Amino acid sequence: MLDGLRVLEFATLAAAPLAATYLGEFGAEVIKVEDPKYGDPIRTWGNQRNGVGLMWKSLSRNKRSITLNLRSADGQAIARRLAEQADVVVVNTRPQTLQKWGLDYESLRAVNERIVMLHITGYGLTGPKSERPGFGTLGEAMSGFAHITGEAGGPPTLPPFMLADGVASLNAAYAVMMALYHRDVHGAPGQLIDVNLIDPLARLLEQTLLGYDQLGLVPERAGNRWDISAPRNTYRTADGKWLAMSGSSPALALRVFRAIGRDDLVTDADFSDPQRRLARAREVDEVVADWVATKTLSEAMAVFEAQEVAAAPVYDITDLIADEQLKHREVFVSVDDAELGAVTVQAPVPRFSSATGRIGHLGPRLGEHNAEVYGELLDMSVSDIAQLRADGVL
Repeated sequence: MLDGLRVLEFATLAAAPLAATYLGEFGAEVIKVEDPKYGDPIRTWGNQRNGVGLMWKSLSRNKRSITLNLRSADGQAIARRLAEQADVVVVNTRPQTLQKWGLDYESLRAVNERIVMLHITGYGLTGPKSERPGFGTLGEAMSGFAHITGEAGGPPTLPPFMLADGVASLNAAYAVMMALYHRDVHGAPGQLIDVNLIDPLARLLEQTLLGYDQLGLVPERAGNRWDISAPRNTYRTADGKWLAMSGSSPALALRVFRAIGRDDLVTDADFSDPQRRLARAREVDEVVADWVATKTLSEAMAVFEAQEVAAAPVYDITDLIADEQLKHREVFVSVDDAELGAVTVQAPVPRFSSATGRIGHLGPRLGEHNAEVYGELLDMSVSDIAQLRADGVL
């Protein structure tokens, strides 16, 4: 689908590289430019096997790795030459640093008017915080997510995964595609895309903004409850497992009452009326929790599935990879890797009727593609590359 699209990734860690990964899964050529000495820090991030970072292997799938010292004048000149032949450049360096290096948008646009530049930062390219370093944890805190996550009376809770980076990367990937559409269909030049780690996650929390703006509400932590629906929680079963339930529509909530043998609540306006039910959410939770506690997970799910109740088991990773629905859709696939052998990774997510995402290979070794990329794009010889390596440029 994106064959012929060339992406230069001058970025590290999660959000910006993930956006490039999504493009690479559907045919874009992604050239990852790394520091010759250290590489992308995500190579050593998280779990390792035989000294190889596991997250690196998945996040850098399909990419070609080249090394380039962007702190050197020669490296910066080579980067601009590469940008001349690219459609998209992905960066996450602080704005002033890029400007000092001559790799900011205006500098790259001067050599390639068609370039689409995606710049992901912690706080955005403008404003009083624009030069501060930013990480996903800070985005999760400042977006309002941590404030409303956690048990009532407990501390704000951060997610144990890269939530802010992931949400930002999805916004960034579709923004790149819109900019390319604008360029290629409407004949416009390229443009700069400004995405930070706070705005995308805050957009998903818009309910809190609307409640505050119109009603003066400042929500507090309430565990798994949510003030727009009841029942909505996780419930422990008799065999020590858990299930989750949503009563997000009036019909769903009434199905729950019927399924657990509480038809009396269906005709009680305090429980059948959505707004009045929310006022009694704690009682609703207790009724459901008491019933679920008498059933094993399989027993409870059999009842709920028969009654078309919106309930699901709470999976750990072993349950997730064993689920028949996910197996049918091949959500997880095994890919052979030269360093680790067979590795099970998440397959590309979108499904198209006439195209399929691909995983040609997992994350490459540092600088693995120097010879082929510099030879193909910049017509460098083996001796040229060797000299640049000796000079500390590659």
